[in-house]
Amino acid sequence: MQGDVMISDNEAFENFINEFRWAVLTTLRASGSPVSSVVAYARDGDDLVVSTPGMTFKRKTLENEERVNLCIINNAEPFNFVSVEGRVTIQTDDLVRTTRLVFQNIKDTGYQEPEDFENWLETQQRVILRIKPDRVYGVIR
Repeated sequence: MQGDVMISDNEAFENFINEFRWAVLTTLRASGSPVSSVVAYARDGDDLVVSTPGMTFKRKTLENEERVNLCIINNAEPFNFVSVEGRVTIQTDDLVRTTRLVFQNIKDTGYQEPEDFENWLETQQRVILRIKPDRVYGVIR
């Protein structure tokens, strides 16, 4: 754990959030129906951050509805999970530091930071989806 900074008061959930790197992010369409996508995430204090191109559907849905569910999964059976319900703010500053947190979290999976990182961020119009947790629950066997 990161000192006194916690996302959940459940130690098993905290450890799970810290250990894994892939999650399913569910946002809500204007109609209210859910839409999900697999994302890489990282922890930034007591927030979770996701880097995404600024023109993605998930980013657009968050302009109308800030509520999300980030369901963090492990990589093997049994498929344990920790879900984090929260509210997203779309961050357009401090992108280098926060996007690097995500790349650091997935470095062991073969993903590497692009060579001209700052230009890549600009070209892709990247943003950070900063999730402030409201509720955390899950199943860890």
